[in-house]
Amino acid sequence: MISRIAFATSLVVTFSMPAFAATEYWVAKDAATKKCQIVDKKPDGKKMTDVGNKMYDSLANAERALKELAACK
Repeated sequence: MISRIAFATSLVVTFSMPAFAATEYWVAKDAATKKCQIVDKKPDGKKMTDVGNKMYDSLANAERALKELAACK
């Protein structure tokens, strides 16, 4: 009985993990180091500033923007 409950719980956890994945990405510049990076939360404007003023729906699009933005070169 306990093994069935553990198996069912593991299935629920496995199939619900993609729902918790980041679905929005931002290109941000660290105020201290002046280096750009991709983050999954909108920058606060103090420690990290938003470079592109745009949210990207996929990591691939954010990586492309990171390479193309003039502030990150």
